[in-house]
Amino acid sequence: MSRPLEQRCVDTIRTLSMDAVQKANSGHPGMPMGMADVAFVLWTEFLRHNPSNPSWVNRDRFILSAGHGSMLLYSLLHLTGYDLSLDEIKNFRQWGSKTPGHPERGLTPGVETTTGPLGQGFANGVGMAIAAKHLAAKSILDHHVYAIVSDGDLMEGVSQEAASLAGHLGLGNLIYLYDDNKITIDGSTDLAFTEDVLKRFEAYGWHTRAIDGHDRDAIRHAIAEAQLVSDKPSLIACRTHIGFGSPNKQDTEESHGSPLGEEEIRLTKQAYGWDPEAKFLIPDDVLAHFRTALEKGAALESDWNAKLADASPEARTYLESCFNRTAPDFTKLLPTYAPDPKGIASRKASGNALDAVGPHIPGVMGGTADLGGSNLTAFKGFKAVQKDDFSGNYVHYGVREHAMGSIMNGMALHGSIVPYGGTFLVFSDYCRPAIRMAALMHVPAIYVFTHDSIGLGEDGPTHQPIEHLAALRAIPNNLVIRPADANETSAAWNVALSRTDGPTCLVLTRQNLPTYAETADSWENVAKGAYIFAEAPSGTPEAIILATGSEVTIAYEAWKTLTASGKQVRLVSMPAWESFRKQPAAYKESVLPASVTRRVALEAASPFGWAEWVGDAGTVIALDHFGESAPFQTLYKEFGLTADAVVAAVTRA
Repeated sequence: MSRPLEQRCVDTIRTLSMDAVQKANSGHPGMPMGMADVAFVLWTEFLRHNPSNPSWVNRDRFILSAGHGSMLLYSLLHLTGYDLSLDEIKNFRQWGSKTPGHPERGLTPGVETTTGPLGQGFANGVGMAIAAKHLAAKSILDHHVYAIVSDGDLMEGVSQEAASLAGHLGLGNLIYLYDDNKITIDGSTDLAFTEDVLKRFEAYGWHTRAIDGHDRDAIRHAIAEAQLVSDKPSLIACRTHIGFGSPNKQDTEESHGSPLGEEEIRLTKQAYGWDPEAKFLIPDDVLAHFRTALEKGAALESDWNAKLADASPEARTYLESCFNRTAPDFTKLLPTYAPDPKGIASRKASGNALDAVGPHIPGVMGGTADLGGSNLTAFKGFKAVQKDDFSGNYVHYGVREHAMGSIMNGMALHGSIVPYGGTFLVFSDYCRPAIRMAALMHVPAIYVFTHDSIGLGEDGPTHQPIEHLAALRAIPNNLVIRPADANETSAAWNVALSRTDGPTCLVLTRQNLPTYAETADSWENVAKGAYIFAEAPSGTPEAIILATGSEVTIAYEAWKTLTASGKQVRLVSMPAWESFRKQPAAYKESVLPASVTRRVALEAASPFGWAEWVGDAGTVIALDHFGESAPFQTLYKEFGLTADAVVAAVTRA
């Protein structure tokens, strides 16, 4: 390829990015201009992909972790032949376009993950790399994960957690290109970020290299070198100039998050030797060169399909089972329980469920943030993933809750893995950004949150969740299930493992819960989110008690007292609010008839949100304060979460 043509290809990426941002009067032109050389070399010479089939399973994964520079990715996708038209480029950041302000998975062909919240894409890539390593150990899958990361990505704590784990595991299939442009929104990185980044990553166990990010030969050599490092992830620091070529805005924060302006664009295009008046210009020879990716991609996929045909039946079966999410009927495997007044903790019931189904789920990848003995997430026969053996199905994440969630997202986004991870519910605060991204991307990650209330007892208010249920329920498309006993817990796992369009949070107790006859066949009831646990003796309730999780036990005692005294009271178990919201109006009316306005809700958590179910005339018995350090029985009594309190609320005039 001639140097002049190569330069025109790079400058086309830059000018498309400038023009799209200017037309939208919104966006970030500086990063695409600065990283165009790096992206050009990666996408045209190293990235194994097929624009005609963005879902080819053995493709290299590319992540633009610095998602604010989205026009860099959109330019590459259009130029290399993905189903992203030039009109979509011209419609950047507009209603209904496939080119939103930050890349969104599932909207734009070729976008592997939704990025923008810095550090998330970095950690997603670690999850994708673990998934690829696992599939390589169990089949013939063999590909790299590349990402472009920014100063902001490397400052965020989640990236540091993920980088530490990636180094520990020796993810040699992970190659990150760091846009070392020394500029953030506030100005020079000297304001807040002066560490030696490469030394930090060396300490994590990464292979590192520093290059001139505008020297395309140096870029080629650095990526080729990184590909040969099989036992360490790689970070290539590419020293670039943000807003490259802009006479007045290069190397300034002015080119970071604002359009350059029409006059500055003209001056910049002149500096490139470009027609200053031409907009969205793609020279024919430039497009022809980029579009060779179509032929190359088809050949790569064809060659791999031939290799797959020659693979062992076991390798093919495992690969196909993982990507097709082949799974058994979980209701035939999950345990059910006879009535037992002593019962077991729902975290224990969750562990039993995993023991029953874990070995039967292709691509399952469990884990915990250093709480395996408490979360009970390690099923019988599990095998831990290790640096020298990725055939396992369990990750020891260490005390890295935020990275755990984002890595789980990456595994699920890879398309082959069913990930779940555990920690205490109070530490869902550390996971919440990743949960939100999973919900936004419709990623089926499963969270095992144990120690779900003041019921954990003596550890005290630092570990006793109060506001966490409300916070998790507030995330759109996040399914929160708080089961009342062991049977509801098995049913909750059935729902979680069957879900493919978003995350599920299982909220489980430390303390034992009685097992009830009323939950013996709860598959459908839990899936619907709420159901009649105990009916009014006449079948026509005058009052309704609503509860979730461990508080169903307390509410049931209140129901017994009330019905024994002649009261017509219904008890409703509500393990999953979001599922209940989605039920047909007729079913919701059958459970919570609008005519019954005397309602009492009981939950050992913040009352926030319960008004939706009890109405203006209802009562919520909950906690609007933090907990205390004491045995859980004492806490429930002292805080008024008792059957007597429920009885009083129902009978109050």
